[in-house]
Amino acid sequence: MKRRFRHPGRKSLPDRQVLCGILFVLHTGIQWEHLPEELGFGSGMTCWRRLRDWNEAGVWQQLHEALLAELNAAARLDGPRAVVDSSHVRAVKGGAGRDRIRSIAAESDRNTT
Repeated sequence: MKRRFRHPGRKSLPDRQVLCGILFVLHTGIQWEHLPEELGFGSGMTCWRRLRDWNEAGVWQQLHEALLAELNAAARLDGPRAVVDSSHVRAVKGGAGRDRIRSIAAESDRNTT
């Protein structure tokens, strides 16, 4: 990776290493700050920032569309079996509401003395 001329700072990590770090965190469920730097993915904050930047740049949507196009071109996309979830379709009416949570604490009675 090329260093920035104006703000040299640290040399940025290659995208592939950071992607592996992001996938590691998402797969294991660990917190970003607990990502071990010894694995070579950079810090959890680096991975989180790159994920944020890629999300804002629309990288994930482009990747999704490219994968769908490849699957479609290879006749590996089965339309009726495609999965639709909340990340693709907005639930206009929303789901069923939750029941009210009842308190289990003892109620205080009035003092009768």
